[in-house]
Amino acid sequence: MSREAYQIPTGSGSGSAPGGGAGAGSGLARPFDPDSVTMAYICGDCGSKFPLRRSDPIRCKECGCRVLYKERTKRMVQFEAR
Repeated sequence: MSREAYQIPTGSGSGSAPGGGAGAGSGLARPFDPDSVTMAYICGDCGSKFPLRRSDPIRCKECGCRVLYKERTKRMVQFEAR
């Protein structure tokens, strides 16, 4: 796949808010809450995948291990080497 053919994925997909709002811009009216955003992590000991919020303790929910890895992005990452 060439660099020019790659399209950046959008967050909503269809352009409408999941709450059934009318109009493409209705999803932007909500205030941003950083505590509600979750990131997917992988446990370093048991390998289970689970989401964590900013306020959650840094600990695996299955085994209690504190070594967590951030899940790899699904976006295409390309570097130019010289």
